[in-house]
Amino acid sequence: MTRTLLLVVALFLTVAAKRAPSPLDAIATDYVHLTLEAGEREEGYVDAYYGPKAWAAEAKAKPRDIATLRKDARALAQRLKSVSAKSLTADDRQRQRYLAAQLKAAETKLAMMAGVKLPFADEAEGLFAVRPTLQPLSAYDPVLAKVAAMVPGEGPLWQRVDAWQNRFIIPTDKLEPVMRAAIAECRARSAAHIAMPQQERFELEFVTGKSWSGYNWFKGDAHSLIQVNTDLPVRIDRAVDLGCHEGYPGHHLLNMLFERNLALAKGWVEFTVYPLFSPQSFIAEGSANAGIDLAFPGPQRTAFEATTLYPIAGLDPAQAAAYGRLLDLLHQLSGARMTIAAMYLDGKVDRAAALDLIQTYQLISRKRAEQSLSFTENYRSYVINYGLGQDMVTADLARAGRDQQARWRRMEAIISQPILPADLRR
Repeated sequence: MTRTLLLVVALFLTVAAKRAPSPLDAIATDYVHLTLEAGEREEGYVDAYYGPKAWAAEAKAKPRDIATLRKDARALAQRLKSVSAKSLTADDRQRQRYLAAQLKAAETKLAMMAGVKLPFADEAEGLFAVRPTLQPLSAYDPVLAKVAAMVPGEGPLWQRVDAWQNRFIIPTDKLEPVMRAAIAECRARSAAHIAMPQQERFELEFVTGKSWSGYNWFKGDAHSLIQVNTDLPVRIDRAVDLGCHEGYPGHHLLNMLFERNLALAKGWVEFTVYPLFSPQSFIAEGSANAGIDLAFPGPQRTAFEATTLYPIAGLDPAQAAAYGRLLDLLHQLSGARMTIAAMYLDGKVDRAAALDLIQTYQLISRKRAEQSLSFTENYRSYVINYGLGQDMVTADLARAGRDQQARWRRMEAIISQPILPADLRR
């Protein structure tokens, strides 16, 4: 552990010791231990942890078995429920609601670890505290017709779209400078509205062999590792997408604000651990995607890409506007991903049929379809967090009004407080 991180842990413990004790503190501590031990039973369950190092060591040395964790999660949820709201401050009442949803997700995930099979919608609701409404695939046929009109020609539509998009691949030797330029702009636009810790920083790394296209690994002390998967060629549009989503105002910024505002300033120990399969992820993924359009409203994204990123990549900026129009249409197909995932995970279609449907309704190559389905196989109903999460956060931001400052203030509230999907205003 670095000296800086030791200071962060010391500050957390000092704040927790100085403030008035809460009836929720012991429950929150037990929740962290439960989460860390569940993480020892399934790799990837704990996405980030920056609390006391000894707690992680204890979890690794003596993790409870899954059956015991399930029983203890139910008991912990009951302890939480038994705390009278009248005995709590307004802050603690919000904290209680959040912990209850996180524990419900833990119970659901532990049941799945034990072999319980849930229908897609039930699983999603149990894990992420929102029940997805799935559109039939036929609902996306009008969008396919619009795309077909924009990309005419012979052969399957996915093939024409894929070939058209491949004109916008970032050359390998230009990938890092393009990504760094995009992240820098995402940061500048976010920092103009949201104050960040002085020591905030990230490393950028290019990796292979993953089912995802990008990932943020938060390390604590306002520090992240941002990874970009290069298994498949990276197109120019992914630079701003990943810069905002993994960085600013996405995962890096959300985790920094949770750390600063909740774990450190309030001493809420439950925010030192991030269980991936929880309502926290619905807010994280939804706000990270919604943050792209917030940072680059209207034509600003295309203008930035054309003037800055296209020249760095050696691409023709005159094509940026047309590519932007195609991407807007393709985004309207994002809900099809959830429908196909549900059909596949619920056993209504086999793997081959699912791949065909992904190509037809997401208009991507076979290799990209295989990567997409691999993500669904690994993360299951987690896929709702992207499209549905984005739609709900975007709708919530819009209710703040047309003023961009107001929307940014609402975004800061969403990514720095214990917000649940039910708190998003539709």
